Amino acid sequence: QVQLVESGGGLVQPGGSLRLSCAASGSIPSPNTMGWYRQAPGKQRELAASIAGGVTNYADSVKGRFTISRDSTKNVVYLQMNSLKPEDTAVYYCNIHRFWGVPRDYWGQGTQVTVSS
Repeated sequence: QVQLVESGGGLVQPGGSLRLSCAASGSIPSPNTMGWYRQAPGKQRELAASIAGGVTNYADSVKGRFTISRDSTKNVVYLQMNSLKPEDTAVYYCNIHRFWGVPRDYWGQGTQVTVSS
């Protein structure tokens, strides 16, 4: 089993910043891709950012504002979010993707990010 625990969400004003953290534990597949997805009300879950082997990938809507990083020694992934906009409001989910063998996704419980004045 793999457990993912997110933290760092909350309410922030437009233009503000937040940093999300996700701590992974258990039988973590390696190698893997770690990422942050988000789901706004009434919309599908979408990828915000991912990182694998030091290579990062961002949705166009967050490029230049969000930065994903990971501490592989601690199995923690971070998402630094700057210049937040109301449209960034969503539940943010941490994800580990096992891309070898039988592909499988593991998810955290999600953390709410609300950008509002």
